[in-house]
Amino acid sequence: MSRFSGSARSCGDEGKAPVKTRRCLPIATPPRHVGGMRRRLLLASGLLLPTLTARAQGAVDRAAVQRAEGYLNALTTLRARFLQVAQNGATAQGTAWIFRPGRMRFDYDPPEPTLLVASGGQVMFYDRELRQPSIAPANSTPLGILLRPEIRLSGDVTVTSTGRQGGFLAVTMHRTGQRAEGQLTLVFQENPMQLRQWSVLDAQGRETRVTLYEPDTTTRPDPRLFDFNDPRFLEQENARR
Repeated sequence: MSRFSGSARSCGDEGKAPVKTRRCLPIATPPRHVGGMRRRLLLASGLLLPTLTARAQGAVDRAAVQRAEGYLNALTTLRARFLQVAQNGATAQGTAWIFRPGRMRFDYDPPEPTLLVASGGQVMFYDRELRQPSIAPANSTPLGILLRPEIRLSGDVTVTSTGRQGGFLAVTMHRTGQRAEGQLTLVFQENPMQLRQWSVLDAQGRETRVTLYEPDTTTRPDPRLFDFNDPRFLEQENARR
């Protein structure tokens, strides 16, 4: 199971690490602080869903958990735009791919240079400005659960609460026996069932939300988008930018 607090330093931790270690993750604080005007525009646009976090949820609805588990296991491909919002209001946007089992990609819009790709049990973080890749185990990221061939929201995953608001279902979980590491909340649109958001509450109590919009579950991606072990991968990515 993933360590929901994550092990990589977020690129929102300005002044805490050299620039060369900057990583901008869809599971951590985004890099650019955006002023109140843009924040208000984002809220007005409807891209931010109702916030259903562990602090606002009730008891566990086991039937809802089973429905969420079934949906995730049936999901094969998802392409969407994403909006990442940190607790301090900083935002970043980009395009996300989920290609199950085992593959995921988060491509940030300029000026943020970060690319994150998961494949083969590993996650690559790539800074296009510095042309610097780094690799971590996929299960070290909060969303490692979505990469599993079979997703089970039980056993080594403990679901602590579920909640509903405005047609959305939230399911909050943590690694069994390791709640202090942090919590992950997945938010689904219920009718039709669709993953629309996740929220990570880390061990320090900092929350980051990623909302998916303009979802497409019919387009199948080119597998080469995830094959970062191919020597040509980074050359092609630098040419695309």
